[in-house]
Amino acid sequence: MTALLLLLLAAAIAAAVWMTVRRVRKGSACCGDKAPTVARTGPKDKRRADYPYTAVLHITGMTCENCARRVENALNAQDGVLAKVDLGTATARIRTAAPPDTRRLCGIVAAAGYMAETAKK
Repeated sequence: MTALLLLLLAAAIAAAVWMTVRRVRKGSACCGDKAPTVARTGPKDKRRADYPYTAVLHITGMTCENCARRVENALNAQDGVLAKVDLGTATARIRTAAPPDTRRLCGIVAAAGYMAETAKK
């Protein structure tokens, strides 16, 4: 009975390792070499003078430049928002045309698949 349990456990471990190696080789992980590059899109209005208000969000869950571009694109798709995301500092520096609603901005980041909170100043 013990031998059968050990055999099943070994088979489960081997299957998990095989699936992980296969996933990494295909590049399906976020940072895989074969992952397509996410194109950067910006807001229609890029004049910084039109965005007098600022907010900084700390973002968790980003692991590569594609992640940062996804967040930046999601924020820049909003009217009245001009955002720049820095993967190295895990922050989004956001300029807005109206006083920023940080809850709404955090929700936009969450909808893109990442977590955000207002950065401590």
